[in-house]
Amino acid sequence: MAPHPDPAYDVPPPLQERAHEHLRVIRDAMERAGSFTAVPGWGGVVMGATALGTAWLAHRAPTPEAWLAVWLFEALTAFAIGCAAIVWKARRAGTPLMGGASRRFVMTLSPPIVAAALATMALARAGGIPLLPGIWLTLYGAAVVTAGAFSVRVVPALGLSFMALGAIALFSPPGWGDAYLAAGFGGLQIVFGFHIARRHGG
Repeated sequence: MAPHPDPAYDVPPPLQERAHEHLRVIRDAMERAGSFTAVPGWGGVVMGATALGTAWLAHRAPTPEAWLAVWLFEALTAFAIGCAAIVWKARRAGTPLMGGASRRFVMTLSPPIVAAALATMALARAGGIPLLPGIWLTLYGAAVVTAGAFSVRVVPALGLSFMALGAIALFSPPGWGDAYLAAGFGGLQIVFGFHIARRHGG
């Protein structure tokens, strides 16, 4: 009996199923190897908690300059927490911090953060401090979206949520700024942080 023209026709179904399963496992492993999975879920929760406290303090600041100082201190605190949490999660999971995916993550995260720092200095000098909540939320969201291209799917979703909140804040009354910052750097970080911690290893 001549063999069928289609080679797959002669392969037993169980063998085909095992081959498809092996290909799926290999594809998933390659995707994980090319993505930065050390985004800190629990670190995000802690950063969110500190941001909620900062929003409460900043709303009671006597001057715009004092308000800015409170939030800048929070930014430094959140940066330190985030770095420590990334290192802890990467070591716990055996993820290389100097790998190609982590370098791409940092390189795409950094430019919008630098832009936010420059915008902060320029607006502070020009008396545009009331615009900063919307600027911070939007640019931080842009940073997370671009960096999230090299991470798990929930990360760019977090960034888009920040950008949407920042866009609303830019066109809202200035007195609502701390509420938006609390909702973004507090609420969104906590909600998404819990999700990342539970689904992606801490």
